[in-house]
Amino acid sequence: MSMETELNLSLTPGVASRLARHRLLTDAKPLRERVVKTYYDTPDQRLRRERVVVGYRKQGRHWLSSVKRVSSAEGLSTGRRHWVTNGSLGDLDFSHVDDGSLREWLESLREELRPAFTTSFTRSAWVLEPRDGVRIELALDRGWIEAEGRRQPICEVGLELLAGGVADLFSTAGELQAELALHPEPVSKFQRGYGVLADQALQVVKAAPVETDAGMTVIAGFRTIALACLKHLQSNEKGVCESDNPEFVHQARVAIRRLRSAIRVWKPRLPMGFVADFDPLWQALARQLGETRNWDVFLAETLPTIIAAFPACPQAGELAHYASRRCAVSRQVAASTLSSGEYSRLLLDFTAAVLALPERKDRRLDVFAPRCLDKRARKVWQLAQEALTSDATARHRLRVAYKRLRYALEFFAPLFPGELLRNYHLSASGLQEMLGQLNDLAVARELIDQALPGAPGDRIRCWLEARSDGLLPQLEGLLGDFYGQRVPWQPHS
Repeated sequence: MSMETELNLSLTPGVASRLARHRLLTDAKPLRERVVKTYYDTPDQRLRRERVVVGYRKQGRHWLSSVKRVSSAEGLSTGRRHWVTNGSLGDLDFSHVDDGSLREWLESLREELRPAFTTSFTRSAWVLEPRDGVRIELALDRGWIEAEGRRQPICEVGLELLAGGVADLFSTAGELQAELALHPEPVSKFQRGYGVLADQALQVVKAAPVETDAGMTVIAGFRTIALACLKHLQSNEKGVCESDNPEFVHQARVAIRRLRSAIRVWKPRLPMGFVADFDPLWQALARQLGETRNWDVFLAETLPTIIAAFPACPQAGELAHYASRRCAVSRQVAASTLSSGEYSRLLLDFTAAVLALPERKDRRLDVFAPRCLDKRARKVWQLAQEALTSDATARHRLRVAYKRLRYALEFFAPLFPGELLRNYHLSASGLQEMLGQLNDLAVARELIDQALPGAPGDRIRCWLEARSDGLLPQLEGLLGDFYGQRVPWQPHS
């Protein structure tokens, strides 16, 4: 059994053809081989759900039987327990797996295991020694994933750490990325194979529950949450670039907002340089995606209500045309942003920095969490009083503060299980929806200022303002109900 630490990066065929000329590779000779690997699973894909990989790899004239149990951080495969032995294709023998429970489980499934998909590619591999004591294998794979007669191309670089630390792996990746367009690949060949098998179109991915626990250190908790936010973002980036479905942009923005909320929650415990370096970059990215999201919401939700309210208004058609054009342009900008080298470098640099954060052993997450939540709940309460008697700007501040409270509560949710937490979330859902409606109306007025400046848009702006004012009594009631709930992060008698 061996342990593996790998970093995968995607690239285009054109970039792949230039890889061998990079200065890190010019003094090393590549080893080239043809790799054919068949992956097995049960018809109901129990291996996939348990993140267990069973495959047979052809090496020369021989087949190697491989079993892996994978635990993955975003963009980095770590702690991969890997068992390899000689075997014959289809000869499902797990006697070499020294994890007793895993071996017994696989043996119990032996009769149900079937070939699921195959990867077939040419591998060019170099062993790099960028510094004393550091050895990294770089493998360029080009070929196909095949399942049920369907194919998906493979063109990626894998960096496997043979000697040295994880920081050395990212440093080498950064040196390559400085001259070549390489993008952190969030999905393994194994995971992509199941997509080909199912013939899946692009899927919108929402944030998954964060796996924090009370015994974590404060920094370990942040690391878990930050990498989960990156996973959420990268799961939707291809949809932002290739699809017109507005939900991809929406979920990408949610991922960034959650990440920035985590940085703010943990700010007192993070190095000043970390926050100063990365928070402005994530903020800038959120703004670039924000314009697209604003026009998406306006076209899908706000504009139909305006047209219904002013059916004979000559400006309605002009407004629809302007909004459609601006939405299309902003969508192109969003796609270009997530296809850029700057975005790829941000993902790589941020992941490296998160993994390198120094841990403090003196503070547990279950001690840290209640203080953070108390602080954010007090902030929401303070802003709530102002929002009920002030303008849209004050209500926007309330919405932002409430989102930060909600995200923090989601981050720490595994620490506070039970009915009290569910009730708290349920009571907050109506408040969240109301704050969203008020924000959409405020944003709509700003967009109409762009589309119909001056007198032509006055009637519509006044109508939107009246709708906002009409919602304020409901907001007051929802806030009262929300603050009548017991908070789930404090002990109660």
